[in-house]
Amino acid sequence: MDDRTQSWFGRRTSRWQDWPLEQLLANKQRQGTRISVVIPARNEERTVAAVVGAIARALIDDLPLVDELVVMDSDSTDATAKAAASAGAVVYRTAEVLPAAGSFPGKGEALWKSLAVTAGDLLVFIDADLTSWGPHFVSGLIGPLLAQPEVQLVKGFYTRVRTETDGSTSTEGGRVTELVARPLISLWWPELAGVVQPLAGEWAARRGLMESLCIPVGYGVELATLMDTAARHGLDAVAQVDLGSRAHRHQANHDLALMAAELLTVADRRRPGGMASTASDLRQFVRDETGGVHQVQRSIPVHERPPAASVHRDRHD
Repeated sequence: MDDRTQSWFGRRTSRWQDWPLEQLLANKQRQGTRISVVIPARNEERTVAAVVGAIARALIDDLPLVDELVVMDSDSTDATAKAAASAGAVVYRTAEVLPAAGSFPGKGEALWKSLAVTAGDLLVFIDADLTSWGPHFVSGLIGPLLAQPEVQLVKGFYTRVRTETDGSTSTEGGRVTELVARPLISLWWPELAGVVQPLAGEWAARRGLMESLCIPVGYGVELATLMDTAARHGLDAVAQVDLGSRAHRHQANHDLALMAAELLTVADRRRPGGMASTASDLRQFVRDETGGVHQVQRSIPVHERPPAASVHRDRHD
């Protein structure tokens, strides 16, 4: 990191323990701030209830820090919606929100549409497939936003608990982070090199920021939000919080390759002189049970939603 990035790292990096609940609640009440937690989910009936339930008990029932707990069900074919509702969330089916705008599959689409059904001034995004984590993920991410008015976006980072075949655990930032996102940032956006996990699925932002940005409909939402926030508001608008450790379901390499292609598209759009892809396919090869090799093509999600502030939507008062 250069001197400027190193200075930012020291000023804008904290630990979740730095943000005690009583202090956060006092700040929230003094500022009259509303907080919404949004959990995008697709076929996560196995884990979503535990995620929702832990947040509801700790941050709504025991201490009223969170005002809304919303699950955006992205075309699930299992009992995700039922499990989430039973655990205490308000559930919206993504395809039924803003129906006139149509619907795309993807995480970014769920987050974009959540802006139409939530009312919080601060938005906290938590993945639905977490298996080792805690409600302090939410409180830690809220801390810098309540304490530092200039901060617009807070990224979480953590030890990723991944058990290898030999029984060891990996603490790296994730395969796509290490092989795609970090090299991209180091080459083209070195001022962001101090962000420990740019693709972290747990992050928080001010509503005004989220409503002002174009949102990729797929997995590129985290990288795009980070790059666009820094470009528009400067590096000091970004903070990060060490949340401890995290475990979740891991994806197959073929699925990660599609994610990587999305990230490359998002980054190229934001690079001076880059080309804005409009449509493309990822070609991959699979071996069938007879031993033959076949080529498959998968569409790379390249669509980006316009800023939500420009789209008519119903909002809670």
